[in-house]
Amino acid sequence: MKKLFLIIGAPGSGKTTDAELIAEQNSEITHYSTGDMLRAEAASGSELGSEINNYISKGLIVPIKIAIETIVNAIKNAPTDVIIIDGYPRSMEQLEALDNYLESDSSLELCSVIEVEVSQETARDRVLGRSRGEDDKVEVFNNRMKVYTEPLDDIKEFYIEKDLLHTINGERTIEEIVSEMHSFIRSKI
Repeated sequence: MKKLFLIIGAPGSGKTTDAELIAEQNSEITHYSTGDMLRAEAASGSELGSEINNYISKGLIVPIKIAIETIVNAIKNAPTDVIIIDGYPRSMEQLEALDNYLESDSSLELCSVIEVEVSQETARDRVLGRSRGEDDKVEVFNNRMKVYTEPLDDIKEFYIEKDLLHTINGERTIEEIVSEMHSFIRSKI
């Protein structure tokens, strides 16, 4: 059975970096970033990539059908039995689509949803201090933050009720955050 961990957090919370470092330290863990997967497809120049780019460039959520297809393909093709996906879910619609998929596939277990919690000020400083493209401009950041925070309480409540939400303080050093997250993931596998 494959074990899935989801990592959520504001833009700039460090969720992708944290997950990358954990996967680098563990050959039995595969990490996927929905943002990176979608950006790679957008950069490929494909028809799907062009469609994805129309959403990403405005800081909007990619439609559920595209996102869930990308994620399910990644999970099925993962070379390990432990998978970390960061940046998902970002809406109740995405959450419900994944939850429905998990209910229909007994070969995959959602072990935990880890929230990397940071203040809006920290998130803004981190995002605007890096340069990855269109999504690092102030207006786009503000829109991404709004898109992230609007459904957050409902997403957290859903996973709290299922006893799956684990929150980590993302205001500390990368080493401290990764150490805590790594220990937590190891305790669940």
